[in-house]
Amino acid sequence: MSGLPAPRVHDAAAFGRVAVLMGGRSGEREISLRSGAAVLDALCRRGVDAVAVDVGMDFLARLPELHSDRAFIALHGRGGEDGVIQGALEMAGIPYTGSGVAACALSMDKLRTKQLWQAQGLPTPPYAVLADAADVERALSALGLPLIVKPAREGSSLGMSKVTRPEELLPAFHHARALDSRVLAERWISGGEYTVAILGDRALPSIRLETPHAFYDFDAKYRSNSTRYHCPSGLTPEREAAFGALALAAFQGLDAQGWGRVDFMLDAAGSPWLLELNSVPGMTDHSLVPMAARAAGLSFEDLVWRILETSLADRS
Repeated sequence: MSGLPAPRVHDAAAFGRVAVLMGGRSGEREISLRSGAAVLDALCRRGVDAVAVDVGMDFLARLPELHSDRAFIALHGRGGEDGVIQGALEMAGIPYTGSGVAACALSMDKLRTKQLWQAQGLPTPPYAVLADAADVERALSALGLPLIVKPAREGSSLGMSKVTRPEELLPAFHHARALDSRVLAERWISGGEYTVAILGDRALPSIRLETPHAFYDFDAKYRSNSTRYHCPSGLTPEREAAFGALALAAFQGLDAQGWGRVDFMLDAAGSPWLLELNSVPGMTDHSLVPMAARAAGLSFEDLVWRILETSLADRS
């Protein structure tokens, strides 16, 4: 199983009662509900005492009523992937899956992610921060075309636009700005798109993505049947190992732990450029981490069990 260590827990009762947190109030609510339902079903099939919790405004008030021993976080986007729910659970003394408060907050913010990766010497595309129309013009001059414009703190490609003509840049800025006050313009990387899932301290087999869309947008991720996923990705063993090591360095560089997914692209010369880290990736039927886990010999139920084991991490 790709060198993965043996499971740490063998008796479902050792986990106690598990609250599967899903839904939330972000733009990724629909996807989170699907992820949470799949996780809940897998845990129940493995004999775990698990219950679904749709996280809303009353979550803090409901916490004492849940009587849960730990939480499996299946929340995507703001309020679930940005350190907020992690902080609430820590205050309540409830262990949870995945990364801690700081790593979630950093990875949700694409600007801070890029700044940290740059400081560590990790490759990430050149970018500019857009705050007004003047910044838009400066970005066009500094970065050239094509560009990708994105909200800094959204997931699932929400608010993202590919810009190929100068007149498209300002509308793309306003489109992203509608979702987030912080907007990035990033140099477009024209080669293949890849993703590497991390489980514990191991990189799972990479996946190469192909889509007829302009880029791997929300529809390509969750609705389209035209997106193609290649796992194995077709890389040579040497490049597979190198890109896995890069993804793990990017993951650890943000102090992430437990599990996650690192996205990157290759340029025309075959060099990798890191795009982002997802600290709570999707777990739907279109999702990439379960696909990579299957290639490593893990069933969906095995994967969910391993992720639940990350709630045993020492966060002191």
